[in-house]
Amino acid sequence: MADITASMVKDLREKSGAGMMDCKKALNETSGDMDAAMDWLRTKGLAAAQKKSSRTAAEGLVGVAVSGTRGAAIEVNSETDFVAKNDQFQQFVREVTQIALATGGDVEALKAEAMPSGTTVAEVLTNNVATIGENQSLRRARSLEVSKGTVVSYMHNQQSPGLGKIGVLVALESEASDEVLQGLGKQLAMHIAAAFPKALNEADLDEAEIERERAIATEKAAESGKSAEIIAKMVEGGIAKYRKEHALVSQLFVMDGKTKISDVVAKAGKDAGTPIVLKDYVRFQLGEGIEKEASDFAAEVAAVSGVPQKDPQPTA
Repeated sequence: MADITASMVKDLREKSGAGMMDCKKALNETSGDMDAAMDWLRTKGLAAAQKKSSRTAAEGLVGVAVSGTRGAAIEVNSETDFVAKNDQFQQFVREVTQIALATGGDVEALKAEAMPSGTTVAEVLTNNVATIGENQSLRRARSLEVSKGTVVSYMHNQQSPGLGKIGVLVALESEASDEVLQGLGKQLAMHIAAAFPKALNEADLDEAEIERERAIATEKAAESGKSAEIIAKMVEGGIAKYRKEHALVSQLFVMDGKTKISDVVAKAGKDAGTPIVLKDYVRFQLGEGIEKEASDFAAEVAAVSGVPQKDPQPTA
């Protein structure tokens, strides 16, 4: 049996919201595997599904930029929030976003592109690490383009124009006026920032993630004691609900809580007298998917002083 420490129990409790003893039992049942323990708690109805990728666990900035039918978003990470407020760092993110807008969203290709200074993005990044004194990385980038229409950007928690914590791009293909598309795009972008869709359409959802949800739903439904036929229907009903809740076009619009996004777009096109197609979107949230250990100041002091710190015992 794996050695389950109090810190492991504490971490699982913070992620799941379940009680200490339930978390300890879950870890014992899964030999200390944190993800498996989370699934065990969910199966027992003791924890809600966690959007791990929505947790902001790194510092830095997201940058967005648009120009007519093109748009680009990038994420540059740093160790602390202080760097994100640094003028040199902000200027770097702003300039690289503009380069991504012109050249595309391939990160490795982007690193080889020339900055306004003439040196490459990778070289400037390396220099910034040396001068600012903190590790930094160009983590990801993506660009969107439509043949006609526009790409609309939105930045939530904006620190300065085009820079912030959650950046969204919405690609709308249409012959409708720019005023109409900008208004619709802004509303859709705000919805995307808040609702965190995982794909544009249900068919685009990650099948591996769907199967994981199916396994959890199946085990949970089996505990109901109902017949295999009813259990199968319960599981498929749950998966259908999952697909609708996580695909953008089938989500309910946050502005009214009852209209599907696909219907919002269709109505806007009808009102404009010409079809509007939601072609794609990008949502970058700073640090999503990155696990970052919480700083324990007492532990750091103890480590520096050479005084060992006992692992606290879990309390109910």
